[in-house]
Amino acid sequence: MKYWCKVLVWLALWQGMILGQALAAPVEAREDLADCFQGFSGTFVLYNLEAEQYTVYNEEQSRKRLSPCSTFKIPNSLMGLETGAVDKEDVFTLKKWDGTRYDFPYWNHDHTLASATKESVVWYFRELARDIGAARMQRYLQGIDYGNADISGGLTQFWLGSSLQISAQEQVRFLTRLERDELPFSQETRAIVYKNITVAEKNGVALMGKTGSRLQDGRWTLGWFVGIVKKPGGTYVFATNIEGADGAIGGKAREISLAVLKKMNVL
Repeated sequence: MKYWCKVLVWLALWQGMILGQALAAPVEAREDLADCFQGFSGTFVLYNLEAEQYTVYNEEQSRKRLSPCSTFKIPNSLMGLETGAVDKEDVFTLKKWDGTRYDFPYWNHDHTLASATKESVVWYFRELARDIGAARMQRYLQGIDYGNADISGGLTQFWLGSSLQISAQEQVRFLTRLERDELPFSQETRAIVYKNITVAEKNGVALMGKTGSRLQDGRWTLGWFVGIVKKPGGTYVFATNIEGADGAIGGKAREISLAVLKKMNVL
C-alpha cells in the first residue's frame, strides 16, 4: 500500500511538472472573454514576451490537442525554406497547378510560396511536404516539439484533420520559441515567413497570423487563428481555436481573435 501511495504521489508531481512546462509563467484567467465566443466552444491564449505573462480564456480547452489544419503552413513554410525545398533567393518560383479544379477559384492557378500562404492553397503545401520528405519532416517536427509530431496520417495530409495534433498552448509555445530564435531556422527563413503571414501593418503595429479550418461531413467544425503582434509597447503571441456543429471556421476564429486583442488593448 505504501509503495502505491508513493507511486501516485510521484505521478501527481510529474503531471504537475508537465502542466507547468506548458505555461511556465504567470497566468491571468480571463473568463470574461466568453462573450466573444458565443455559439462556440473555444479558447484564447496570449503570451506577452516582455512581461513574460500569459492570458488565457478557457484553460481546459487551451490544453486540448486538435488538428492544426492550415496553421501548419507556418512550420511547413519554415521547413521548406530551411531545407531548400523552396529557394530562399527566389521565393517567387512558381509551383505549377496540375489542372485539378477546386471549389476555391483562387487555388486554380500556379502559386508562389507567398501567394499560396495568403490564399491558403492546400495543394501547394501538399507538394511542398512531398519535397521536404517524410524523414526530414519527422526530424523537424520532433526537433521543434510541435504538438504530438505524428505524421502517420500520410505525408500530404497528416495536418488536415488527421494524425498531427496540437493545443493552443503548444501553438503559442512554438511561435514564442520561433520569435526568440530558439528553433533551427535561420533569421532569413523566419523573415520570409513573417512577411508571408503579415495580415496588417499600420502605425508601427504589425499583425501576423494564419487561419486554419476543418471541414467535416460538409460542416465547418474547427477554426484556428494563430499569430504574433509586434508593436512599440511589446511583442505578443496568441492562439485561438473554436469548435462547433457548423460555422467554426478560420475566418470566424480570426474575427474573435481581433475582437479579443482589441478588448485587451493589444491592437
